[in-house]
Amino acid sequence: MSQAFETLKADLQRQPRTWLVTGCAGFIGSNLLETLLRLNQKVVGLDNFATGYQHNLDEVQGQVSDSQWRNFNFIEGDIRNLETCRQACEGVDIVLHQAALGSVPRSINDPITTNDVNIGGFLNMMVAARDAAVTSFVFAASSSTYGDHPDLPKVEDKIGNPLSPYAVTKYVDELYASVFARTYGFRSIGLRYFNVFGKRQDPDGAYAAVIPKWTAAMIKGEDVLVNGDGETSRDFCFVENAVQANLLAGANMPENGFEVYNVAVNARTSLNELFAYLSATLGANGIQYGKQPVYRDFRQGDVRHSQADIGKAQAQLGYVPSHTILQGIETAMPWYIQFLK
Repeated sequence: MSQAFETLKADLQRQPRTWLVTGCAGFIGSNLLETLLRLNQKVVGLDNFATGYQHNLDEVQGQVSDSQWRNFNFIEGDIRNLETCRQACEGVDIVLHQAALGSVPRSINDPITTNDVNIGGFLNMMVAARDAAVTSFVFAASSSTYGDHPDLPKVEDKIGNPLSPYAVTKYVDELYASVFARTYGFRSIGLRYFNVFGKRQDPDGAYAAVIPKWTAAMIKGEDVLVNGDGETSRDFCFVENAVQANLLAGANMPENGFEVYNVAVNARTSLNELFAYLSATLGANGIQYGKQPVYRDFRQGDVRHSQADIGKAQAQLGYVPSHTILQGIETAMPWYIQFLK
């Protein structure tokens, strides 16, 4: 358990802040929204429903009290519009910028739109937040920034060459944040997410993440498709760990103006191990999956192995992951079974 996080939550309940969550109808954004409303914070949400969903907001509303829901002000809009970003930042203390176009394959197929949203939209948000004098700006960075650097576990100050347009956009965001710190004294933190998973992660579409996609296939008795030989490994991170990191970052802006932190659990799970975890956890919930995975070609732009060193976030933010991958899967599985049928 993170003592720093428990202390922060108590402090926020005593002295509520006003938060902006961009991408609030998406996966991580809606989990941040739910946590903040439960802590009786005021929240402005911004989303254009490109990859987020109204049903995620509806589900959050069902998880909080009526009085907590009244603390939420939703703006439907696009971060590619600077005036929309300015409107969203009015009166805000802390920005949690999650809005982006994820997915390596999507960026390979359409690099222009990925660039427009992830760089152009990001720059709009930084300018709007700077001009509104927000005290903290936290943004979703990415483990893709490590590119072809071979070392494991990944340490924040050692990166390689990007392997996809998506990785380029996330690295450019970090460069902009660093420049804004030096040029304008605008402080921010980038959180390099490693394969975050959990409730409200979309299982559908060509760019769905592996855990909800496989789980949905298993529940429906469909084939599970594995890219490569199944020995590709990732540092899977339960969404509550990412929520913790965001809130701790929002309360701990760096004196030097800009920092990046890995958000993960410092563990490596192969796709074959993941398949076994999901199958076993479904079985424990009364759903038996009898098929073997179907292996196919490796996917372009994918890194072979990924694992994070989380020592920096632990030392500087007080971040301590609350869930391992298996604990996260066990926690999320009832939601998957209810919503992915």
